[in-house]
Amino acid sequence: MDVKTKVVEILAEQAVLEPSDVEMDMTLEDLGIDSMALVESIFTIEEAFDISVPFNANAPGESGFDISSVSRIVAEVERLVAEQHA
Repeated sequence: MDVKTKVVEILAEQAVLEPSDVEMDMTLEDLGIDSMALVESIFTIEEAFDISVPFNANAPGESGFDISSVSRIVAEVERLVAEQHA
């Protein structure tokens, strides 16, 4: 399973949606994912890909992990997977 598919599945589960309902340009707000669900998603992503996500829930803008859209989250996870498994 590729990174995009898995990340979309994780976000869809948190949003109580089908993965097919998740579009790449959607924001977390569009998906109805609040800060608590985001933290859960980050933990699940870390476990699924055996990576450490540099995310601070108290200061998300300063964490260096772009959560502005589904496509940005996928790109960030792909980058972390590449870096940590290089």
